[in-house]
Amino acid sequence: MSAIRVMTVFGTRPEAIKMAPLALELSRRPEFEALCCVTAQHREMLDSVLEIFRLKPDFDLNIMEPRQTLSSITSKCLLGIEGVLQTARPDLVLVHGDTSTTFAGALASFYQKIPVGHVEAGLRTYDKWSPFPEEMNRKMVGAIADLHFCPTRANRDNLARENITSGVFLTGNTVIDALQTTVVKDFTFAEDILNHLDYVNQKVVLVTCHRRENYGRPMEQIMTALRRIADAFPQVELVYPVHLSPVVQEVAHKYLDGHPRIHLIAPLSVDEMHNLMARCYLVMTDSGGLQEEAPALGKPVLVLRRETERPEAVRAGTVRLAGVENEAIFSLARELLTDRDAYAAMAHAVNPYGDGHACRRIADAIAWHFGARSEPPEEFSGS
Repeated sequence: MSAIRVMTVFGTRPEAIKMAPLALELSRRPEFEALCCVTAQHREMLDSVLEIFRLKPDFDLNIMEPRQTLSSITSKCLLGIEGVLQTARPDLVLVHGDTSTTFAGALASFYQKIPVGHVEAGLRTYDKWSPFPEEMNRKMVGAIADLHFCPTRANRDNLARENITSGVFLTGNTVIDALQTTVVKDFTFAEDILNHLDYVNQKVVLVTCHRRENYGRPMEQIMTALRRIADAFPQVELVYPVHLSPVVQEVAHKYLDGHPRIHLIAPLSVDEMHNLMARCYLVMTDSGGLQEEAPALGKPVLVLRRETERPEAVRAGTVRLAGVENEAIFSLARELLTDRDAYAAMAHAVNPYGDGHACRRIADAIAWHFGARSEPPEEFSGS
């Protein structure tokens, strides 16, 4: 049979981190003709990931513009991807997660009657406003997709509750595969201040905070708590790569500027972020991906949100929900900074998200679906 033409579509840094190893896995296997389309919903942050993984897109829509809205992103992605699909005519389109690119890619494929595979399928909070717009993006993609690649059993169970049971595969998360490429022992940071932090004697806390649902009072409360933590614990160094969003930039600098042990730096490349995570003491984040990545490196995570679509980590003990209120955030951080037993319990918990073989399982599932493989893929057993 002829090679199966599979196109990966992504547009943001988090998607790229998780899709790059899969795109490379597909390109290495003779049963596939691997194509890659990027929307560049995030331009600079996407490019750094492509460079690290040495991945060259076949199609680049380059849609990013200043002050873009969800409507402008979605409409430009939809029209751009439509043109790519009419040119390339893939047998399968792979989208990832829950971004506007993800939804537009799935919808454009549906309009062209091209099957869709959803990588990182089945995550849910059951609150359509949080995370916004991600929760509805992934639910709508779930309704469109033909193949569903679930990181965990809980994700698969979520789909079953929605009567999605066909074409569902339990694979683990591809982000764990990515860490095997990016984390190295002797790493030199391009952000020079990171080369001079005392990771042994100081407690370096990695912070990210950028989600839309945290704009306004929640983000102000988070920043207040971060400042309190730095003031209260002389052994703490806070490192915060500040998202490029003007809203995030403004509030971060308003509350955190001028403190000698709070380092507001530019967004990091994926290899710098992963290697900083490997060296830090604690992660505080409203990101989704870091909830999966940090436990694989033995780092406790405090989630700066009211809920998480990754409850497996909470159950496993690698993640705790800190919420968005100053006092609660400060209290949980204080516990992990002062209680060795509480810290060890989180640091040594087993990561439920993967074993580094998710990309192989997804490729095997696609090959089996299209008749290029006689056996179904093995299931990820660690979740």
